[in-house]
Amino acid sequence: MSVTASPPSVRSFTLSRSPRGIPRFRMTVRSSVVSVAPILTKLQKECATPLPVLRHVADAMAADMRAGLAVDGGSDLQMILSYVDSLPTGNEKGLFYALDLGGTNFRVLRVQLGGKDERVVATEFDQVSIPQELMFGTSEELFDFIASGLAKFAKKEGGKYHLPRGRKREIGFTFSFPVKQTSVDSGILIKWTKGFAVSGTAGKDVVACLNEAMQRQGLDMQVSALVNDTVGTLAGARYWDDDVMVAVILGTGTNACYVECVDAIPKLKGHNSTSGRTIINTEWGAFSNGLPLTQFDREMDAESINPGEQIFEKTISGMYLGEIVRRVLVKMAEAGDLFGESVPEKLSTPFVLRTPDICAMQQDNSQDLVDVESILYDVVGLKSNLNARKIVLEVCDTIVKRGGRLAGAGIVGILQKMEEESKGLIYGKRTVVAMDGGLYEHFSQYRSYLQDAVTELLGSEISKNVVIEHTKDGSGIGAALLAASNSKYEHDF
Repeated sequence: MSVTASPPSVRSFTLSRSPRGIPRFRMTVRSSVVSVAPILTKLQKECATPLPVLRHVADAMAADMRAGLAVDGGSDLQMILSYVDSLPTGNEKGLFYALDLGGTNFRVLRVQLGGKDERVVATEFDQVSIPQELMFGTSEELFDFIASGLAKFAKKEGGKYHLPRGRKREIGFTFSFPVKQTSVDSGILIKWTKGFAVSGTAGKDVVACLNEAMQRQGLDMQVSALVNDTVGTLAGARYWDDDVMVAVILGTGTNACYVECVDAIPKLKGHNSTSGRTIINTEWGAFSNGLPLTQFDREMDAESINPGEQIFEKTISGMYLGEIVRRVLVKMAEAGDLFGESVPEKLSTPFVLRTPDICAMQQDNSQDLVDVESILYDVVGLKSNLNARKIVLEVCDTIVKRGGRLAGAGIVGILQKMEEESKGLIYGKRTVVAMDGGLYEHFSQYRSYLQDAVTELLGSEISKNVVIEHTKDGSGIGAALLAASNSKYEHDF
């Protein structure tokens, strides 16, 4: 229901100015906390994540992983083979490039590697906006534009960047669209997403599309690794720390990948791994088994562009946390007069309340919750007294706590699966989970809830060995490092 908010009555509110010049409303009439109490109680009960719920989610994640490794389509988890068998060791030397295409911009990066002693000698990057018409153009037009940007960037190479004589430049290609990977340097585009509708690419090898475009531009460069951003994050973190075994992205969306023994992948036929291990991209956003869901989750899912899909992502990632809170607040506004006598039109706008708004409200330590007051008024048009603001924070905390703890249970599910295969090699030694993404980086409460869930599930002793580490923007340099570790040329170690 969408009801336009009427102007505040003089009898209902007294208006004052905060030091920041933000309108401050103080309720002087009834505040219907009682009418929304059952909604809050039901929400907290349905979102609860006690240890048995977390354990069920972790066990189900591990079981779905095994089923997805057995056969394509075996579970909600695609368990995509990355064909990345060689991870960076720190010994890599030379000049390598990376291209990151995952949205309306693409990024290009170059790095000069100096081996164990010097590691990253120099690095620089550039970002290019993709014109809207190219997002709806032909495959050739898009890849020619990207190759042209790459060529311009390569021309600026100099100073500390040196390409050994007789070598082609090599590039790692981070391509964050659905791809069926066929080798470490090839993959067939399944479909475009994120607003792209480029003709002539679906069913083609995206690496061949880029290589051909680079040739047309006269650019002497070839792709030696095709990766998604999660795999790139793992590689980037592994370069600095040999104990990194898992990478998780928690930002607008979410995904996870990990290092798996090839013997534990029944569906991997005819692929000989030199290391005996490879990286598996779980696509864990599609997980759905045993998650504690509410009417607000179900309604949001039903109205989404992909109903019934990506349920784990819709429960734990930054794209959706704010929207779930908004839906709860609409219900509360309709049920009583906690926020006045009508539902503001702004509040009825899907996705108007974003996760950064929730984060900012949860950081408010002031006695009168002035930041909460101003965000509610500015963003969703709600006028609130202190009691109402406290209830809003309870709603935010309930949704954030569930998200963080379920993400932690997912991580333990991956570790559990790895432990079963390795028989003591995960829990018995230091194991690092590399984390990237704005949600994890900026939202301290979410981070704490995630860590708490991991500690509860593993117990205090084992959890000491599991290190959850933030690795900022590792996927870009990770792709360049994978180009190095999967180089067509022998390294001079």
